[in-house]
Amino acid sequence: MKDPKVYEINTRIWIKKFRNPSKEGGLGDIAPEVWDNFTEKGINIVWLMGIWKTCPESVKKYCFEDFLIRNYEKALRDWKEGDVIGSPYAIDTYSISPEIGTSQELKKLKEELNQKGLKLFLDFVPNHFNAGSSLIRTNPGIFLEVDEEIYKRDTHTFFNAEGSGRFFAHGRDPFFPAWQDTIQVNYFSDEAIDFMTSLLLDIAEYCDGLRCDMAMLPLENVFANTWSGVLKKMGYKKPERKFWKYAIERVKEKYPEFLFIAEAYWDLEWELQQLGFDYTYDKKLTDRLLSGDAEAVRAHLGAEMSYQQKSVRFIENHDEERAMTAFGKYRSQAAAIIISTLKGMKLYYDGQFEGRKIKIPVQLGRDAEEHPVECMVDFYNKLLKIVKEDIFSYGSWKLVDVLPAWEENRTHENILAWLWSYGSENRLIAVNYSEIHSQCRIKLNILGYDDNFRITDLLTGSEYLRSTEETYHQGLYIDLKGFQSHIFSF
Repeated sequence: MKDPKVYEINTRIWIKKFRNPSKEGGLGDIAPEVWDNFTEKGINIVWLMGIWKTCPESVKKYCFEDFLIRNYEKALRDWKEGDVIGSPYAIDTYSISPEIGTSQELKKLKEELNQKGLKLFLDFVPNHFNAGSSLIRTNPGIFLEVDEEIYKRDTHTFFNAEGSGRFFAHGRDPFFPAWQDTIQVNYFSDEAIDFMTSLLLDIAEYCDGLRCDMAMLPLENVFANTWSGVLKKMGYKKPERKFWKYAIERVKEKYPEFLFIAEAYWDLEWELQQLGFDYTYDKKLTDRLLSGDAEAVRAHLGAEMSYQQKSVRFIENHDEERAMTAFGKYRSQAAAIIISTLKGMKLYYDGQFEGRKIKIPVQLGRDAEEHPVECMVDFYNKLLKIVKEDIFSYGSWKLVDVLPAWEENRTHENILAWLWSYGSENRLIAVNYSEIHSQCRIKLNILGYDDNFRITDLLTGSEYLRSTEETYHQGLYIDLKGFQSHIFSF
């Protein structure tokens, strides 16, 4: 697939749509028409987020901290204790949750999606498991174990596993306190590297790719810096194998077309790509779009094409605020046009096309009732139809210069523009990424065209006849109100 489109689904909430009072519905009860709707929209990959078995018994212990309760209240005013089902990123084992389906249903779903031209993606959480995982009893050697002295010094980061007298680290990001509902995998352990690689090989039988949560945390340098004191005191040594390189190579030996997406931050995207990841999150673009700085976005899009082709573009997902809330209606539309017409993978989140505004914490098993915003539904229907065309997958892409429309008019700096070409087809995208009414000119190489050529704005259906000579020498004149866009076909 080239420049694929991914649709993320919060499965534990979404699956309830297919249940009825007399039967607990699961993956096997989803009508084929549901998946047909994705193919009609041009989606290539369905990511079922949160299908793995968690530890219900740990919910009461870990999922009612003050900051979590504040998040529940913000998202769901009438939330109840029973709505809290625990984080899908604090996994017991990589077996499908019984509330969602069976392994047979999952395998059958993959086959059904593949027949429709869709690929199935699932989650992989390399850094940790649930603090109550059954693996603590069966495979304790894969976890970061500490002594009682370390535990007593910091009982927030370390814990006594089920009163066993054995002490382990909670999973953590080095910039934040430890996640209390997790146990840390020890990547300075060959046993852990072998075990996690074996898990990946098992999971790969049921899907076409994985979105790997916080993929930079197992990197040797990151892991060493996060746990330096513990590693030194406990005598853990740096492994000879780089986990990601070794694991990805093993999976791709067996499944050559299997894809890996890394959730990645801290300027480690390139390193992860070199270790074998097919795509890495482009959170920097999201942040620059949020800041509203068109120049910063333009500079970002000047990166090497080999890097851009492996970037995952998004304006919302389960970790981010809803785009309608974070950006507002018109800026979110402009941002959606930007990410949808770039090279690389495009990621959309369930509810984005309907203009949902409420971010649901992943610990909740119920979402808020929201009515679709009709103008957003219409907008995304139109945009997805446009970018479904082959030119946006197989064409060549280049950033184009925007020139002042006239002397002393600097508003051209607000306009972002790029060109797709495929055979004789061209698509010129121009986005005014500001509130200010702005103008610019864009020179196009249209030598050999008739004296006048016709361009069509695919967003509005409007057609224009323009002078070939003027467009070649002075540039195509563009005039856009705040956060308006053109997708020109010529």
